[in-house]
Amino acid sequence: MADSIRIAGIMRESIVDGPGIRFAIFCQGCPHNCPGCHNPETHDFAGGVDVKIEKLLEEFDKDPLLTGMTFSGGEPMCQPEAFAALGREVKKRGKDITIFSGYTLEQLIRIGSKDAATAELLLMCDVLIDGPFIEAEKDLTLQFRGSRNQRVIDMNRTREEGRVVLLED
Repeated sequence: MADSIRIAGIMRESIVDGPGIRFAIFCQGCPHNCPGCHNPETHDFAGGVDVKIEKLLEEFDKDPLLTGMTFSGGEPMCQPEAFAALGREVKKRGKDITIFSGYTLEQLIRIGSKDAATAELLLMCDVLIDGPFIEAEKDLTLQFRGSRNQRVIDMNRTREEGRVVLLED
């Protein structure tokens, strides 16, 4: 079981990385390399630092105002065991989880059919912002995302209804 996550950094109180006040973790490593990416420094899998999950939770627990935690990147789905371990602890605290992924939900479901940690991580996700950043689709007026192709998916309603349900603005 993973006990650390390779990260590029954290933001202790973010209002742009998902609904509410978020503790955002920017993981290190991304295979997508989207042209125009907002966080290109997170692409190199050899960059960043390893941080113990326990340490991240200590920092998270210091702020009672937090709505939940955001897993961003880089690509969090490249470290599914570690993020699933962290996610279990976030859920024990009654907080929600938002995940940014360059993969689409449909791709993640396929990956999860072969990888238990990815499937578990997807199950604990409350909001998924999915799809690669596409520079030609860039729109700075969008909430929580950078390009029009990306979706902000209400994962709880999506699971309940058996179809993709977008989070209402």
